[in-house]
Amino acid sequence: MRRRTPTAGLALALFAAVTATLTTTAASAAPGPVTAAPALAAAAPDISVTNVQAHLTQLNTIATNNGGNRRAGSAGYTASVSYVKAKLQAAGYTVTEQVCTTCTYRSNNLIAEWPQGPADQVVMFGAHLDSVSAGPGINDNGSGSATLLENALVLAQQNPSMTKRVRFAWWTDEEQGLNGSEFYVNQLSATQRGYIKGYYNFDMVGSTNGGYFINRLTSTTAAPLKAYWDSLNLQPEENVEGQGRSDDYSFQQAGIPTSGYAAGASARKTSAQATKWGGTANVAYDSCYHRSCDTTSNVSATVLDRSADGVAYAIWQLAVGGGTPTNDFSVAVSPTSGSVARGGSTTATVSTATTSGSAQTVSLSATGAPSGVTVSFSPSSVTSGGSATMTVSTSATATTGTFTITVTGTGSVTRSAAYTLTVTGTGGCTGGQLIGNSSFESGSAPWTASSGVVTNSSSQAARTGSYKAWLDGYGSSHTDTLSQSVSIPAGCSSYTLSFWLHIDTAETTTGTAYDKLTVQVGSTTLATYSNLNAASGYAQRSFNLAAYAGQTVTVKWTGVEDASLQTSFVIDDVTLQVG
Repeated sequence: MRRRTPTAGLALALFAAVTATLTTTAASAAPGPVTAAPALAAAAPDISVTNVQAHLTQLNTIATNNGGNRRAGSAGYTASVSYVKAKLQAAGYTVTEQVCTTCTYRSNNLIAEWPQGPADQVVMFGAHLDSVSAGPGINDNGSGSATLLENALVLAQQNPSMTKRVRFAWWTDEEQGLNGSEFYVNQLSATQRGYIKGYYNFDMVGSTNGGYFINRLTSTTAAPLKAYWDSLNLQPEENVEGQGRSDDYSFQQAGIPTSGYAAGASARKTSAQATKWGGTANVAYDSCYHRSCDTTSNVSATVLDRSADGVAYAIWQLAVGGGTPTNDFSVAVSPTSGSVARGGSTTATVSTATTSGSAQTVSLSATGAPSGVTVSFSPSSVTSGGSATMTVSTSATATTGTFTITVTGTGSVTRSAAYTLTVTGTGGCTGGQLIGNSSFESGSAPWTASSGVVTNSSSQAARTGSYKAWLDGYGSSHTDTLSQSVSIPAGCSSYTLSFWLHIDTAETTTGTAYDKLTVQVGSTTLATYSNLNAASGYAQRSFNLAAYAGQTVTVKWTGVEDASLQTSFVIDDVTLQVG
């Protein structure tokens, strides 16, 4: 949760609410294991707090391995996105990364949709995934992020029939001013905003001296969240401290109904709240708020468990129907567009997922290709959950222009996805080597580098000439960066980033990566090297950047060295060859 509240002129949108009176068996409000009221327990699955804590352990490890935090735009944040994304994709979600171009730190929102239920009836659940730079951010907001991740995985595992579409979101750059969620909402059309029937936000849901707070407590939107906590006799209160300070505010400003859980941040627990909920009066709900001690030990398992189960209850109440799901699947193409010159070819990946029922055989085909263009698939059929490579080939006389190709999967039902193809004339590719001053012999321009990185020091030999980029090698805690912005033309058949890398180290371990070099294009990590990759001489490293055709991107190397025993990452002869 970000620290500062907005000015008084930014009023919160309040909605009238009617909540049903519930008759349930109350559970003890004292800390400890909780059993939900039988009627509610039967309505939704129990979310394993142990599994949620396992996700938190992973996020804590990611922070430890990346400078101690998961701040938006950092290597720790990128690794957090990769961890969550991999889990969701394996579970069958339609997952997209949205680059936030207006964020303080350019980085990605992660959006995952369970591809079942009406697409114009969406219930959305969100949490910010970034931390502050001071610490790993495990309660703020690993707790909300891990709670939603485990709920998403359980929904996929249960695979119930759906009455509404469920969409999960993990926001970037919240700590800098709600920038990721604001960017997402601003990119929605009026029609797309209308599809979202409610947005639920979860920011700090495991505070060690926590309370039980609900955003817009008396609203209709909040009713299922309140119903679950009422069943535990928790007597929740309005989230006054969090008003306007988390990502639900971005949705409120767009007129979308919102609610959510919170367990409190730096405000102090009152005597009345301590009597009602346990804990210590006149002490902050989270004494490690925005501090380095916000680790896995800074989370209450009891509060986290109650929050996670309340989210599941809300999902089942709002979006899950009865009955046995029919067999169904989804089709997606990545990337969603491509450009190719006459006589050339390009490829994309066609992915399928079982969205309900059992897996089935899906036959792939394509329509909409212009004259002189052929589309083929390898393999031509897959079992839902599998993927195939789509190859688009053009003849020397292919019709030029931009076309929509419809990729169709046929099984017990028919599902499709769109791919935008641009065919250019002969010579449409402006080829060549794009990296400026590729051997560092002409000073530092156009490179952006930490002080001393571009050097002709004789302590490390260049591969060619006298100059090279030498990252780290200090034998103490240190971070060096090297980057260059490059405009990559469209219409070429090959895009190869290549550089020569020499690594030497004083580390003696054969199993622990103490010092690391991360290679990125934009916010995407291409590779990570470490002291474990040390070897004599230079080795060439190459990557295909075809996915970035037509874009201006920043190619970046980040070297992070720990407190002792040097590791040197020496780079020379960097090229980005297109043709």
